[in-house]
Amino acid sequence: MGTYIVKRILAIIPIFLLANLVTFGMIRLSPVDPAEAYLAAAHIQSTDEILAQKRQEFGLDQPLFVQYVNSVIQISQFNFGVSYVTNKPVWEEVYTRIPATIQLTVGSIILAILVSVPIGFLAGLKKNSGIDHFSRFLSFLGASIPSFWLGYLLIFFFSVKFDLFPVEGIGTWKHLVLPSVTLALPLIALYTRLLRASVLENLEEPYVLFARTRGIHERIIIGKHVFRIAISPMVTGLGMNLGNLMTGAIIVEVVFSWPGFGRYFIEAIFNRDVPVIQCYVMLAAGLFLISNLIVDLIQMYIDPRISRKGRQFQ
Repeated sequence: MGTYIVKRILAIIPIFLLANLVTFGMIRLSPVDPAEAYLAAAHIQSTDEILAQKRQEFGLDQPLFVQYVNSVIQISQFNFGVSYVTNKPVWEEVYTRIPATIQLTVGSIILAILVSVPIGFLAGLKKNSGIDHFSRFLSFLGASIPSFWLGYLLIFFFSVKFDLFPVEGIGTWKHLVLPSVTLALPLIALYTRLLRASVLENLEEPYVLFARTRGIHERIIIGKHVFRIAISPMVTGLGMNLGNLMTGAIIVEVVFSWPGFGRYFIEAIFNRDVPVIQCYVMLAAGLFLISNLIVDLIQMYIDPRISRKGRQFQ
C-alpha cells in the first residue's frame, strides 16, 4: 500500500508539470499580451514605454524556457503573481474565496449521497417497482435540466413566490439550500443510475449465489457484501466529480451570487486577469489529481480484489 501511494504521488508531478506547460503555452499563444491586459484592467493608457516596462516587470522579455521555469518555481511556492484588477497576491484572493466554494461543494455532495444512495440501492433491489420507476424519472430529470435554468426556477418559486429562502449571498444555512440543490441534482441523477446498475449486476454474481446456498441470511448478503461492492462505481464517480465541483460550480455561484472561487474566475476572464486564470487552471488540475488518488485508496479499502490486482502488476 505504501509503495503504491508513493508511486501515485510521484506520478502526479509530471502530470502537474504538463498541465502547467499547456496553460503556459495557451497564455503565450493567446493574442492578448499579459502586459496589455494588465494596463487595460488597471485603466492605464498604454504607451510603448509603459508597455516595455511592464513586460520587463512580468519577465515577458525573457526566453520562453526561462519564463516557464520561473512559473514552475513560483507555482511550487503557491506564488501565482498579483491580480491585474486588485493589485493583491492572487493566492490571498483565492484563499479567501475557497471556503465558500468548499461549503457549497460539501453541502451538495452530502445532499446527493443522502438522496441517491437509498433510492439507487432500493431501485436495484426492487427492479420494475414503484421506487425503481421513480429513480429512473429522477435520473432523467437531473440529467436533462440545465443548472442555470434549475437555479432560476428554484429562486422563482422558493424565494420570490413563497419567500422561504434567500435569493443570493452567503451566511445562514438557508443561503446554502437552493445552491446545494441546484448543484446536487445532476449528481443525484448520476449516482442513482450508477448504484442501481451496480446492484443489479452484483445480484447476479456467483458470490451471491454461493452465500445463499450456504444459508446466509439475505440481509447479511445484501448489507455486508452486495452494498459494499455495489457502492464502488459511485465512489469512482464521486472522485471524478469532486474536482469538478470545487472548480466547476461556476454557473451556480453566478446565479446565486455566491462569493466563491468559480465566480472569481468568471470575473477574471472578463477582466483578462491572466494570473487568476492560471491559478484557477492549476488548482483545478491539482484537485482532480488529488481527488482521484483519494478515491483509488478508498476503492482499495472497499474492494480488496483491487488491492490484490494492484500487487500482481507491481
